[in-house]
Amino acid sequence: MKAPIREGIVVISQKGRDKGRPFVVLYQVDADFVLIADGDARKVEKPKRKRRKHLASTRWEFPDLAEAFSQKRLMDSDLRKALKQLFPPVSDAAKKEDSLFGQK
Repeated sequence: MKAPIREGIVVISQKGRDKGRPFVVLYQVDADFVLIADGDARKVEKPKRKRRKHLASTRWEFPDLAEAFSQKRLMDSDLRKALKQLFPPVSDAAKKEDSLFGQK
């Protein structure tokens, strides 16, 4: 069973130009939409409003990040650090190798 999408949970985008990227849910707008950010492409100052059905939840959760966002003390570096622990960056050599085989 998939974990519910709520504040503080790590999600993977399933649709759009950010497909495959991990994000942290910062705020639940309503039953259909949430605000997500990763501290890199989507900053805390301008989070992405995304439909829940376009996100896949994971088992990882950072409730302290959601709480910091609600208190307006969350920084982009906090998000990057948390996501980097779960999803280490891919080296440039690996990216180049994938592009040679037609994968992106």
